[in-house]
Amino acid sequence: MTAWTCPNCDRRFGRRNQSHECAPAMTLEDYFAADGPPFERPIFDAVHGHLTTLGPLHLEPVSVGLFFKRSRTFAELRPMTRWMVLSFILSHRVDDPRITRQVTISGSRVYHQTKLHGPDDVDGQVRDWLTDAYLSTPL
Repeated sequence: MTAWTCPNCDRRFGRRNQSHECAPAMTLEDYFAADGPPFERPIFDAVHGHLTTLGPLHLEPVSVGLFFKRSRTFAELRPMTRWMVLSFILSHRVDDPRITRQVTISGSRVYHQTKLHGPDDVDGQVRDWLTDAYLSTPL
């Protein structure tokens, strides 16, 4: 699957003419220059550090969070008041008490959410979920 790049905002998406808020991605430096919660950067570093070991990765920092992409978004980090929400898409449901939300989005694709309070929450299990989400998303 080839990613589509919006000609107006230069952001990448999995489907041609995918609806989106058409605003250019920020630089990572600009994203973290904003006055975000102090736990945000260490959690990002733990997630990003793991994902970069898996292969090619496209990162889009936008005003609402950080989107991790291959041909399409497979994981997101969004800051909340006391934690970060990590969202990821798998081809199966996860039965774990840390999963706070699951939604079947199409066929066998299931959207999951979990809360991360600090970088230590990015443990082996979370890294396994991220690895599975990364590998199940086409380039």
